[in-house]
Parts: sequence; C-alpha cells; structure tokens
Amino acid sequence: EHGIARFGGTTVRTASGGTESEFLTLEYADGDKLYVPMEHLDRLTPYVGGGEDQPGLTRLGTQEWGRAVSRAREATKKLAVDLLALYAAREVAEGFAHEPDMPWQREMEDAFPFVETADQQLAIEDVKADLESAKPMDRLVCGDVGYGKTEVALRAAFKTVLAGKQVAVLVPTTILAQQHYETFTERLAPYPVTVEVLSRFRTDREQDEVIARLKTGEVDIVIGTHRLVQADVGFKDLGLIVVDEEHRFGVGHKERLKELRREVDVLTLTATPIPRTLHMALAGIRDISTIETPPEERLPIKTYLAEASDDLVREAVQRELDRGGQVYYLHNRVKTIEAAAAKLRELVPDARVLVAHGRMPEERLSDVMEEFGAGGADVLVCTTIIESGLDIPGVNTLIVDRADRLGLAQLYQLRGRIGRRSQRAYAYLLVERGRRLSDTARRRLETIVAATELGAGFRIAMKDLEIRGAGNLLGAEQSGQIHAVGFDLYTRLLAEAVEDIRAATGMGPEPARQAAEPLIDLGLPASIPDDLVPHMPTRMAMYQRLAKVRTVEEVEDLPREFEDRFGKQLPEELYHLLYGVRVRVLAKLAGVASVVRKRGSIDLKLVDEAGGARLALQRAVGNGVTVGNQQVHLPESADTPWAQSLLEVLAGIEAFQQRMPEAQS
Repeated sequence: EHGIARFGGTTVRTASGGTESEFLTLEYADGDKLYVPMEHLDRLTPYVGGGEDQPGLTRLGTQEWGRAVSRAREATKKLAVDLLALYAAREVAEGFAHEPDMPWQREMEDAFPFVETADQQLAIEDVKADLESAKPMDRLVCGDVGYGKTEVALRAAFKTVLAGKQVAVLVPTTILAQQHYETFTERLAPYPVTVEVLSRFRTDREQDEVIARLKTGEVDIVIGTHRLVQADVGFKDLGLIVVDEEHRFGVGHKERLKELRREVDVLTLTATPIPRTLHMALAGIRDISTIETPPEERLPIKTYLAEASDDLVREAVQRELDRGGQVYYLHNRVKTIEAAAAKLRELVPDARVLVAHGRMPEERLSDVMEEFGAGGADVLVCTTIIESGLDIPGVNTLIVDRADRLGLAQLYQLRGRIGRRSQRAYAYLLVERGRRLSDTARRRLETIVAATELGAGFRIAMKDLEIRGAGNLLGAEQSGQIHAVGFDLYTRLLAEAVEDIRAATGMGPEPARQAAEPLIDLGLPASIPDDLVPHMPTRMAMYQRLAKVRTVEEVEDLPREFEDRFGKQLPEELYHLLYGVRVRVLAKLAGVASVVRKRGSIDLKLVDEAGGARLALQRAVGNGVTVGNQQVHLPESADTPWAQSLLEVLAGIEAFQQRMPEAQS
C-alpha cells in the first residue's frame, strides 16, 4: 500500500479511545514514519529483491509507489500473455506421442547404480507422461546440485531415441559438454545408440562431420554448447531438446529455443531453486518438477569461513590426500593462477598439481580435465570454469581463495561440485588476512556457511538465490520489476495476471479475488505484553501468527494454545487481542467491512448494501439493533456485555448472508 520502508522497532502509543497499544514503526524516505497496529502485521512482508543493492525507501504522500506497482502490473500482464500464447500454441500443436516404456528402457534404468529418490522418481514419471502425451513437452526440472537431474534427462533421451527420433542436449560450457558426453556414452554403451559431442574441443573438420551425420540421422544424441543452436546445424528428425541452465545462454539462443518449443519436446534443467510461490503463480502454464530429496548416503558438506593461511591450506590438502581424494583449489585470477599453483606445490610437495582456466587452448584444457578426472593429479588449481555441472566423484575438498569476491549463486554452485558421493566433503572459504569485509560480502559468506543442510538451496537462508532463480526463469525485465516492488508483491501480481488472462481467453474460471481484511477498532488495550514475551522477534512472530488466523477453528484453538504456553492467567491485554482476532474472522465471514466502537455504541459497515432485504437482516440481528442500508448500529446496554452482543450480531449477519443467495435463486 505504501511502499518500501525500513523496520524501526516497536513502540507503545495511545490509540483511538485513549487506550495504549503496541505499534510497529516503519521508516520511509525523508524521515517520514508510519505506525502499524500489531494486528495488521499480515499487511507487511519482508522485502526480498534478489539483488545485493539495498532498495530505495519510498517517499510517502507521492505517486512513486503507485507508479512502481503499475509498471510491475503491466510487466506481469505482458509476461502472462507471452507464456499463455506459448502454452496455447503447444496445446493445439501436433506433438509426437511416445509409446509406453519398451524392454530396453526398463533394462537401461535397472542398470542405474543408485537408488532413485522419491522426488527423482516423480520427476521421471512426470517427464515420461509428457512424452507419452500428444502435445509437445515443456518441463522444467529444478533440483539442487547433484540431486540426479542428469539421470532424468538421460532416461528421457533414451526413450526418445527408441522412438526413432534425435536428441540435442544443450549445455553452457565446453567442459560440461564433455562430461555429459562421457556419462551418456558409458550408460548407453550396451545399446545401438550413437552419441556425439559438438563443442570447441572438436576440430572444425570433426564438427562438420558431426553436423553432416546429424542431417542424415546417423547421430542419435548430440551434446554441445550454444554451437548446437546455430543456423548451420540441422537434424533429420529432432524429437527432444534438453537445456541445462537456460539462463546462461544469450537472448538470440533463447529466441531460437522459444521457436523450437512449439514443435518439439523441451526439457530444461536448473540447479537454481525456484520459489514455491512462483511455482504456484505459474501453475497451469509452466510445468515444473522439483527434486528436493538428497541421494541416499549423501552427507552435508562441512563449510568453514577463515582467514587465508599457509598452514590451513597445507593441512586441508594433506588431509584429503591422506584419504585418497582430490582437491579443487579455486583461484579466480588468470594472471596469477600459475603463481598460486607454484605456491601450492611448495606447501604440499607430494601433491600432483594441474592448472585449468578458460583462456587455455581448448585442446590443452580438455587434456587437463581428462587427466584430473582419471585421477592423474591430486589438486586442480582452477577458475570458476568448474562451476557448471562438473562431476568428478573423487573430489571432496574445495578451497576458495578470496571467497568474498564471488557471488552467492556462484559459491553455492561451486560447493555443489564436491561431496557427490557418500564421503564427507569439506569446503574452505578463505578471505584475505586482516581485510575488513563489506557488510554485503560478510552476509553472503555467512549465508553459505549457514546453509550446510542438504537441499539448503530450497530453504529460507537461500532466499536471495531463489529470487535470482526467479529472475533467470522469467528474464531480465522481470528481474527489474522484482527488485522494484519486492518478490512477494510481484508474485501476487503475476498470479492475478495469469488468472485474469486465463479467464479472458476461456482457459480458466473467473478469478475469485480475496476480499479486504475488515477494519477492527474496539478501543481496548490489546497487546502481547513485553514482560510476558520479552524477546522481540518471538513477540513479532506471535503477532504475525495472530494476523494470519482466518478460520473459526483456529480462533477456538488460540486461548488454549496461549494458556499452554503462558499459564492460565493470561493478562487482560492479551485476552483483548485474542477477542479482536475473533471479531475480525467473524466480520470477514459475515461480509462486514469495519467494526468501530466509540462513545457507547458499535457501528458495523457492510461490504454490500442490504437493499430490499433490510427487514430480513433486522430479523437476523434481533431487536435493539438499528439496521440501515449498509450500516448496523449496536448500542451498548447495561443488561448484556457489549462484547457478547457484538459476537451475536456478527453471527446473525453471517446467517443472513448465507440465506441471501437461496432467497435470490
């Protein structure tokens, strides 16, 4: 409603009717402040924008926030139209419906050396169901690093080849192309399937040869970088495209993929988590499968943040070598990488050290990676070239030099390169000795250290990474809107836009908009006293819990819940607060917009006019209550406590509202 503010703590202020209540202080631009009653905490959401820049505070009393929301609303509308157009085109397109699994498919899957997790199995079933339906598939499989997305893709690829069609696997880096090529070749070796790779590791002549064989249909599966979507690459009968981390490709490549989505099955893989709220907003127009369960036997990675020291590096490398493992030593500056490798050889003379970075000649880089992958060296001193998808099971220690210079998403992906099997893995994030870190860098490093649980990419600590995932999925323009209005409001706007356009095009029902929360002002001192709950974050969480109560059942449970926690003698202010929650819930059910108590009476304003049904409403609320067209007036009486009378009047209005549709029909 008012825009982006800074949290300024809580304060006790005198509310209407002269009673004292606790308020939350919001600080806006130019020193303006807004005091929010604690019972309205549900109208606040933490700002999460996905960038590391702090957002500007909104100026109150200006059109600034309204304009930002309007721009975001227009952008979400445009996105919804584009997504639905693509969805509609796929709905009417004549796709290829695959047969159910053949014996070879089952045989290949039974040879998988690991036990599929429940999530992985569901993703596989989702993909197969898509392939067996007549409309082209467009599914996103989202799973943490090392959670088995490649296996999902491999099974889909094999099923497509068995149907006589070709598969293109598009990956962001040359190294990853080579790795996937080796995985696919090894798993499909017992079958008559031709797998090729198209990347800079191949000579021009070899590339031309692969392209020619693709066009004649001699190649069944081709794995490659952006080279695959260039104009000279054609297929005899392309059936499936697998895209690994689509956000890392350029605009032109994405446009080409968008065209292909209308014609062939497309499976997209990403390790960047997609927030559930976005998943919900896109329900029905983008198919998403999420793999959240870690593989069996996989242990969380022990992560340490420390100042760089020769002793620590020596000990970490030596410990890994002693247990027969390998080490990634990440030094992200090509200029000084050879010097870093030389120093490492001095520190650990027994270690066989190799160097890898993106500016090396392709052939040399390929040889280094192959040698290291085969166990021909103990330590690979490298740049972030290892970030995407590389899977070398023997590597169980990662040392990151100057970790403060890397982004959260990068650190998270890099750490996912180790601990791929059942052995405990260690990650050391080193910062320069004596150097003072910026708040942003410190927060980033603390987040990655805290998020050591498996699947932590799907937890709240990784919120920043999730928003980046949302931006990757939706594109740069939408990322800007997320930053402008915050992720929570953005997803609400997107969900509304999708609902509206589905309804307008006949693809869905008319959207049911949530009615506004009623305004309740009973003139009672209502709060959770700070001597009862001194810890402010706990008190805030309790206020938020109360603000989110929506049903009568929840209301009935509240006193019992609070008595269990704080004893039978609840303070008067807390009883008043719980009573206010009950009134709010009942008022919303009864279609009451506001309940205001002042000067010996209570005024209730209805959302809709009573019109010709005023007499019926009067009978429902009983005598002694004045009923107007959109107003109900309840005078306080000495005979009956007003609090009880108010609940009875609200119950009467609700009964009247429920009878109204019957009377009209």
